[in-house]
Amino acid sequence: MIICVPVTPAGEIDPRWGRAARVAVVEVRDGTLVRWEEHDVGWDQLHDVGSEGGHHARVARFLQAHLVEVVVAHHMGEPMAQMLGKMGIDVRLGAVGDAGRAVHLASAGRDR
Repeated sequence: MIICVPVTPAGEIDPRWGRAARVAVVEVRDGTLVRWEEHDVGWDQLHDVGSEGGHHARVARFLQAHLVEVVVAHHMGEPMAQMLGKMGIDVRLGAVGDAGRAVHLASAGRDR
């Protein structure tokens, strides 16, 4: 299972999914975290550049390029959640605290 989560420099959940500066792409297999890669996405600076649809497309391209299956976040707007749902990406909201723990909880019993 490949999960994407917005992260702070301290390894906590960044509460701003669509405005996150950095995200982690995490692969979980058989209950074990096998890959954790952090990416500077700059969505915080790019969010208001161009149209809302353009920003959503930017996020979608990133998720597709990294084969993301699940997004774990604290909050996101309804249009973003709808777009991810149409892409077949499972959205898990309400995450707070340690990003690694949030990923572990999201993958419990669901990894491949």
